[in-house]
Amino acid sequence: MTRLAVFDCDGTLADGQANICLAMALAFADAGLGEPDPRDVRRIVGLSLPQAVAALVPDSMPALHEAVAEGYKRHFRAMRSDGRLAEEPLFPGVVDALGALLDGGWMLGVATGKSDRGLSLLLTQHGLTRHFVTLQTADRHPSKPHPAMLYAAMGEAGVRAERTVMIGDTGFDMAMAAAAGTRAIGVTWGYHGPDELVAAGADRLCDDAATLPALLEQP
Repeated sequence: MTRLAVFDCDGTLADGQANICLAMALAFADAGLGEPDPRDVRRIVGLSLPQAVAALVPDSMPALHEAVAEGYKRHFRAMRSDGRLAEEPLFPGVVDALGALLDGGWMLGVATGKSDRGLSLLLTQHGLTRHFVTLQTADRHPSKPHPAMLYAAMGEAGVRAERTVMIGDTGFDMAMAAAAGTRAIGVTWGYHGPDELVAAGADRLCDDAATLPALLEQP
């Protein structure tokens, strides 16, 4: 019977934090705000942009959140076009884990706070596009932990919630899985700590991508 493994991107498949922190710092400067602490920026990776900015400056008005979000996108595009964008490396063991899951009969998907363009570029860069049957991004859905991305992924793949697992590195991913009624595996090499992942609903934790295929086979 078909099974679906849905992956977060930043902090789970790829490490894009340096680019994220730089673009956010530039957007804050444009808005006349002090530079955000990179540790705080890493913690909001996985949210859609306006929600991420709101978490960083919660006392500001929504109009400012939107302006900073637009500035972030503008700077990220500029960094990409003028060559300042650093390559977003995949975490060790990710490629082999994806291959093993495909060999084991799993269908694969992505649910990410990235844009369609950003996700497409990353998957193309690493030759992974063909691995995934469903790609859900912040361009078409509410921010995590709203379950819309998982609902859409399951709908496109034709897989029920009880046959689906969400793999991510943040509490947002774990809470989204809980809201959608799927299993959740938290990876500990990303942006939130093990305690946060468990508190948000992780069924299991994974410390090494090489062990992920076997972990997904456990009930």
